[in-house]
Amino acid sequence: MKEVEQERPVTWKTRLLSGTAAGLVRLLGATVRMRTVREDDARALVEEHGGMILVTWHGRTLLPIWHFRGLGHLALISLSRDGDFMAQTFRRLGWSVVRGSTGRRAVLATRQVLAALEKPGAVLAFTPDGPRGPSRRAQPGAVYFAQKSGKPLVPCGISAYPRWQARSWDRYLVPKPFSRGLWLFGDPIFVGPGDDIEAVCRRVEAAIDALEAQAEAELGVPEHLRAEPAATPPAGPPTAGAAGPG
Repeated sequence: MKEVEQERPVTWKTRLLSGTAAGLVRLLGATVRMRTVREDDARALVEEHGGMILVTWHGRTLLPIWHFRGLGHLALISLSRDGDFMAQTFRRLGWSVVRGSTGRRAVLATRQVLAALEKPGAVLAFTPDGPRGPSRRAQPGAVYFAQKSGKPLVPCGISAYPRWQARSWDRYLVPKPFSRGLWLFGDPIFVGPGDDIEAVCRRVEAAIDALEAQAEAELGVPEHLRAEPAATPPAGPPTAGAAGPG
């Protein structure tokens, strides 16, 4: 989806669709029997380190959008037309939004995110395989932000059952009304100044996949509905590191 240099004016269609989507998220979220594990540990990290970066896969974001509604947490959303809709939906649910990606406006978006992470109690929710994939393959953005800000990365495994799953690249998960939801918060990952970005990306992938697999198993999700981890790419020359958000 083509991006622009700056955020477009919000059209009536985007307002209508985002308002409808936000209303549906509220209605659906209110019915889900949600359980979180180690959320208190994550909140303690915010107190200790002044903030954190939550990471999970792009296809598992509906429950976090609902669970953290109205708290002003930060989301980075691309400047594509699909991103226009998502940004307005997030804002209607009480999120703060920075527009940009690794394509256009990357430098400005990166500065805005890092500035936001300097504020006490800042929480950035990030999908390391977004906004275009490949699915379940971590790109460097979240790791870069953790390295530059000093904030801990907290991998999350999220599941719900019974559910619908879209036929999109990320197999987007939508819990059915009155389903059970489970969100597992993992151990924090700290990224030092000299750490290898690519190696940390692989750690993030493994942590999210393991937590999600545990959540799926605890909810009794049938094996054929569970996501497969991304295939490991063939070995190649080392990458130069991140220049901005993924």
